[in-house]
Amino acid sequence: MATEILDHWVAGKTFKGASTRTAPVYNPAQGVVQKEVRLASTKDVDAAVAAAKAAAPGWADTSWAKRTAIMFAFREILNARKDELAAILTSEHGKVLSDAGGEIARGLEVVEFACNIAHLAKGEYAEQVSTGVDVYSLRQPLGVVGIISPFNFPAMVPMWFFPIAIAAGNTVVLKPSEKDPTAANWMAKAFTEAGLPDGVFNVVHGDKESVDAILDHPDIASVSFVGSTPIAKYVYERGTAAGKRVQALGGAKNHMLVLPDADLDLVADSAVNAGFGSAGERCMAISVLVAVEPVADELIGKIKDRMATLKVGDGTRGCDMGPLITKEHRDKVAGYLDLAVKDGADLVVDGRGISVDGAGDGFWLGPTLIDKVPTSSDVYTHEIFGPVLSIVRVESYDEGLELINASQYGNGTAIFTNDGGAARRFQREVTVGMIGINVPIPVPVGYFSFGGWKDSAFGDTKAYGPHAVHFFTREKAITSRWLDPSHGGLNLGFPQN
Repeated sequence: MATEILDHWVAGKTFKGASTRTAPVYNPAQGVVQKEVRLASTKDVDAAVAAAKAAAPGWADTSWAKRTAIMFAFREILNARKDELAAILTSEHGKVLSDAGGEIARGLEVVEFACNIAHLAKGEYAEQVSTGVDVYSLRQPLGVVGIISPFNFPAMVPMWFFPIAIAAGNTVVLKPSEKDPTAANWMAKAFTEAGLPDGVFNVVHGDKESVDAILDHPDIASVSFVGSTPIAKYVYERGTAAGKRVQALGGAKNHMLVLPDADLDLVADSAVNAGFGSAGERCMAISVLVAVEPVADELIGKIKDRMATLKVGDGTRGCDMGPLITKEHRDKVAGYLDLAVKDGADLVVDGRGISVDGAGDGFWLGPTLIDKVPTSSDVYTHEIFGPVLSIVRVESYDEGLELINASQYGNGTAIFTNDGGAARRFQREVTVGMIGINVPIPVPVGYFSFGGWKDSAFGDTKAYGPHAVHFFTREKAITSRWLDPSHGGLNLGFPQN
């Protein structure tokens, strides 16, 4: 039987393109190739951009009412068929079905926000700024925009961007991860079913060649990216050098600061949930627990007890945690365990060689707990992006805060305490973009905006929420004087569309 090949989606239909290169798409729980995905050439990206450019004038001229009606229809399709999409995510990424469903729910928040985008995209008006002169502003779409999304959230992260971009009147070229690409095509087809005109939403699959083609293309006005910090910096520098607006969200090393007065049962639950959910392949995962003594030993015991109850295996079988995305990534993450021991840390729970509910060739690494991790170790400084939770012991709040603020990353952090004064001080003093107070994964809801500080973000706008409305539009200011009033006649009906 021939292996299925996933094509691109351009101008409302599948598109093979000129490139003959493909890449394998694995089922991580089985360790087998389930399909191939086409890798776009620069010429293929050109074709997608040309389709988006051709569709842009008509879509920009489409009324707000019509655009948001199509967005709402997409929302209804997505909500009705979310189990179908969740199964795709589990098959290609490996995350368990419940986590895949949660990913879709968070993406739906942004779709729902986009359904009401006109409220935030409206301008301002000032009458009689001078005699007979009024000034007002309006926001218009950029044109064609590019989106480059990562493997860890193949549905949610694209939905951080394209609903708002499209609702604002732009057309989109999305380049999803080649590791789990099918969700992007599924969403594009669903949007077509919702009534989106051909060419407004296009998907090109690929690797670095397609990324560079998007960054360099003169007809793409902006690029939105999520991925590791080195690539985010590359995307930002290359994209801005080409004259584009760029928002590039990078990596993280998220700390959880635990004060002695915290509820340690809540802390233990939260640390396990935030450290091992989605096999730790989250940019908002808690990877370092900073314990203010004397709580570390008691807390580690509680975390170990909870880890012992976790079931690792195929995400379709009701397990708590699935595999990692590829064998290469699994091996890379596992390599940090030996490094931790070499650097003097205590390997409390070793996730290698665990018993799993799934195929033996799956890309497995169980939940891992490492205590007394030196801050000089690569285990502490690197974004491991796997189910590895490090414990760092400190003697005071001030020492813990200094540790967090010294990190090159500033994506997310959390403090666990029952002291309101300490929590308020922490939210003011910590140099991190997203903060949880007794909340381990402080991802803002869809009507706020997502983004970190320092090397966790490049560019001056965050993802989704009000920031995204400004990112995907540009403002005009009009100064107006009318000498002869006029009107358009009588019409007693309600205007429609």
